[in-house]
Amino acid sequence: MNTSNTPRKAVILVSGGMDSAVTIAMAREQGFEVYALSVAYGQRHSSELEASERVSNMLGAKRHKTVHVDLRSIGGSALTDDIDVPADGGEGIPVTYVPARNTIMLSIALGWAEVLGSTDIFCGVNAVDYSGYPDCRPAFIDAYEALANVATKAGVEGAGIRIHAPLMHMGKGDIVREGVRLGVDFSQTVSCYNADDEGRACGHCDACRLRAEGFAKAGEKDTTRYV
Repeated sequence: MNTSNTPRKAVILVSGGMDSAVTIAMAREQGFEVYALSVAYGQRHSSELEASERVSNMLGAKRHKTVHVDLRSIGGSALTDDIDVPADGGEGIPVTYVPARNTIMLSIALGWAEVLGSTDIFCGVNAVDYSGYPDCRPAFIDAYEALANVATKAGVEGAGIRIHAPLMHMGKGDIVREGVRLGVDFSQTVSCYNADDEGRACGHCDACRLRAEGFAKAGEKDTTRYV
């Protein structure tokens, strides 16, 4: 527990979607000063990046930074290549999985955390109602935290690095309820894999389906803007 009057800094990965918005709100409730980090990695649309900045400001981030990484140059995903976004995830790991995305994002967050003097990184990954991505599972987060603590000055000589994934074992309905409790305005978030330039959702992709199911399970009105 922080016993000084100086708030603890946390770097939080922000995608512009509902999960990362709730993660910011949870970190703020725990007393962290939020440094929000988004990554422009060559995704299909810019509306989620616009939502990232909007949501970060709305939820009281001390600062929001966007770092550019060109994952479109290697492709391999429906989000970074000329591959159609499927109407549902199907079996196995779907084509919307972006190779190495979360590894790269956490690495950038780790670097910024060291510069800021922060020992805490938050990400909104979930392994209950999710698309089956391997880098959203507990084993990945545990392994990355172990890596962070042998790969950094903060890990070797300092207080160590902790990777927080507070939504990991929550269903989408639980995430919606938690967001409502914390006052998150979900209408400002963008989750859709195939959103238009105005951030309106397609209503058919895996992300839209999971989001809609979350509102239904929580018994809350779906404030998503659809095409």
